Amino acid sequence: MDLEGKIISREVSQLLWESEKTVGTAESCTGGRIGEALIAVPGASKYFKGGIICYVNEVKENLLGVSHELIEEKTAVCEEVAIEMVKGACKALNTDYAIAATGLAGPGGGSKEIPVGTIWLACGTPEKQVTFKLTEDEGRDINLMNATNRAMHMLCDFLKAECGNSASENAEES
Repeated sequence: MDLEGKIISREVSQLLWESEKTVGTAESCTGGRIGEALIAVPGASKYFKGGIICYVNEVKENLLGVSHELIEEKTAVCEEVAIEMVKGACKALNTDYAIAATGLAGPGGGSKEIPVGTIWLACGTPEKQVTFKLTEDEGRDINLMNATNRAMHMLCDFLKAECGNSASENAEES
């Protein structure tokens, strides 16, 4: 893991540790790399419950509850599937937050409509999610590294916003 990855992993760890919240992953194209980034910091077992590697649609549908019709209509590489993966991971793993990745890391498998390098990321809670679409094809290894780093940054930003909201809500109640 590069230095940037270690720094963001430590920041996510601190936010989850302090908030006493939990996280899980639902990973297709990243195949466990986001989970690996989450456990890079000692003590991760306090907040990381686990991950579901859902490389095929059958697993997305059966373990995460992603709609077969949605996948048939829009393919597995779309924002809606990434969102459903977050919701499904939170439910299946009983976590407060989840991160999901679905896409085409390459080198093959792309089409004109969905080229290689297209990766949808989502993170959030069952009620609220944020998404991001990667579109650059920089080769399989870099595509996967970029997706993992972007997912960790998304989670960090989401947690900061959530912690900020909690702090301001608590201040208003006082």
